[in-house]
Amino acid sequence: MQKVKLPKLIDPVKSATKRSDYQGVMMSSDMARLTEAVASVAGTIESEVKFDKDAQGLNFFHGNLATTVELICERCGEQFVHSIQVSFCYSPVKGQSQEDIDELPEVYEPVEVNDHGEINLLELLEDELILALPIVALHAEEDCNIKQDQMSYGKIEPADERPNPFAVLKELKRD
Repeated sequence: MQKVKLPKLIDPVKSATKRSDYQGVMMSSDMARLTEAVASVAGTIESEVKFDKDAQGLNFFHGNLATTVELICERCGEQFVHSIQVSFCYSPVKGQSQEDIDELPEVYEPVEVNDHGEINLLELLEDELILALPIVALHAEEDCNIKQDQMSYGKIEPADERPNPFAVLKELKRD
């Protein structure tokens, strides 16, 4: 199957009505925030997005993303390859009250559409990839150049021995 470039802006309601299905790639060069957050990103991001309506008549879209990034290990400072696999499920909302949004089934994450009824699919999927990054980038311990016995955690300075300011009250109590 030929890989096609996914659209950046898309109308999720029309796409759900048509039951559109997109399989293709997104260019990592278009995702500036993701490229700033990692050492490097694979040239393309495998994407699959399906639009549909559920039994309640709610429009939704779901899909998967897959790519590899290189991160810098916080322990040893070396780069390592990290694979990212993300699944998502959204329901478009426009001008709805917070109560209406809260009534969405838990499986759907609400996404706000713009004035033209479109969403920026590129930014939304970039957000998903950024959220999938590890909080602290570390090799597995067996792959890291710094071994357990080489790690240092610092020394705790002893606390200053200051006199207790309430010691005077203790003497007053004796009287």
